[in-house]
Amino acid sequence: MPDIHEPRTALIVEDDEDIRELLGTALRLKGFSILEAATGHEGLAKVRDHQPDLITLDLNLPDLDGVEVCRQSRAMSDAYIVMVTARQDEIDRLLGLETGADDFIGKPFSPREFTARVSAMFRRPRTGPGTAGNGSSLLRHNGLLMDVEGRTVSLDGEELALTRIEFDLLEALLDGASRVWSREALLDRVWGDGWALDHHLVEVHIRNLRRKLSDDTSNPRFIRTVRGVGYRLIPLTPVR
Repeated sequence: MPDIHEPRTALIVEDDEDIRELLGTALRLKGFSILEAATGHEGLAKVRDHQPDLITLDLNLPDLDGVEVCRQSRAMSDAYIVMVTARQDEIDRLLGLETGADDFIGKPFSPREFTARVSAMFRRPRTGPGTAGNGSSLLRHNGLLMDVEGRTVSLDGEELALTRIEFDLLEALLDGASRVWSREALLDRVWGDGWALDHHLVEVHIRNLRRKLSDDTSNPRFIRTVRGVGYRLIPLTPVR
């Protein structure tokens, strides 16, 4: 039985016909309708025209580099983006995530693992557990204002452009302001089950979030690294 109940569209940007077929078959079984593109330019046109819910993106495309396709897709779409590639070196992983990708999976891959990770993305709540408990969808901290229901964040009155992952990480930190979050706990909260060993995802997205917050790691205003554990929000300084 598909575990995705609302009609959703996936765009597969991949020049290898066999991989396109494999991904398409796996996602159809999860209830997606499928669009396909064999080049970066074709993929970008379909992102613009169809606004898919999910984009799977090969890093090594015949025309545009997959990193550039990811960057341009993120500028015009809020879709989940999963980069799929045979290039395993660390620099490609970092580049993919820093351009707004939500996940990175290497070839060869298990279709079962791939669809499990996609399903976990779509199960992730758009409002955090703390919202109902505190009776408000607004979270404030040291010049930050987050509207959880509206999915907006502003810093000192200026709206920030955060990816879905960055938003959900910041929401977790704001919602549990007095808590030290381990990387495992953040993976479970933001990505869902089955991610507990992929600490690198958290580290890269926290780094991107810090950059957008202009948060100097040597003198942080918002996020402090707790060595050997994870991350916590900087406590507010009482007004004297």
